[in-house]
Amino acid sequence: MDWRGLLHGAAGAGLLAVGGLVAPSTARAAVTDPATRKVILVGANPGIQLFDGETCTAYASCWRVDWSVMGAGTALVVWCAGQVHLVGHDETLARWLESHFTRHFPEVEGLAWPEPIHHPASVGIDIDLATGMRAHGGGFDIRMSPVLDRRAFVTDDFALGDVMHSLSLVFAPCGSGSIRMRGRMLPGELQRAGTPTRPWTSAFISEAEVWRA
Repeated sequence: MDWRGLLHGAAGAGLLAVGGLVAPSTARAAVTDPATRKVILVGANPGIQLFDGETCTAYASCWRVDWSVMGAGTALVVWCAGQVHLVGHDETLARWLESHFTRHFPEVEGLAWPEPIHHPASVGIDIDLATGMRAHGGGFDIRMSPVLDRRAFVTDDFALGDVMHSLSLVFAPCGSGSIRMRGRMLPGELQRAGTPTRPWTSAFISEAEVWRA
C-alpha cells in the first residue's frame, strides 16, 4: 500500500489518513513532541512507481531541495533491476536523501536495496502543478502528466527508520508517467485507485514539501 494515496484499508492497517492520503504510523519509531521538531528539508519530491501486476518493476524519487540541513540542490534516486542509482553532482546530498528518506518510504518496502551507484551528473527538475513534471540527468528521463488533482497532506506521524517525523506537502497525482534509462523505456504500468473526485495514481508530484524532525 502506498502511503501517498491509497485510503483503502487504513482503519484496519494502523494508518493515519489525512487529506485523502495515508501515512504509516508505528510505535517502533522514537516519538518526539511535534512542537519541538525542527525543519530539516524544504522542497519537492515527485515520485513514480511502475508495476507488472502487483510486482514493482521500477521506482524513481526526484528531489528538488530548496533548503536542508545538508544543503540545497537536485538529485534522483532510481531503483530498477535490483540496483539503486543516485544521480547528482552533490554526492553527499544525494546519499543523505537516499539513506534518510527514500529507502524508508513504503513504496520500496520489500525491494532488494543494495549499495547505491552514484552518477555524478547535473539533474534538472521542472515542475508545473498545472500540467506535470520532467526530471532528467545521468541518463535518466522521468516524466508525468497530466495533473489530475491537487490536495494538501499533513501528518506528525511519519516514521523514517527509527525516528518519527512531521511532513506537510501538496500532492498532485498524474494520469500517466514513464521512466527512461539511457533512452530505454523501463517496463511497467502505473497503479490507479481513488475516485473521480479524489483520484490516486503511482505517479505524483509532491510540492511545497516540508520535513521536520
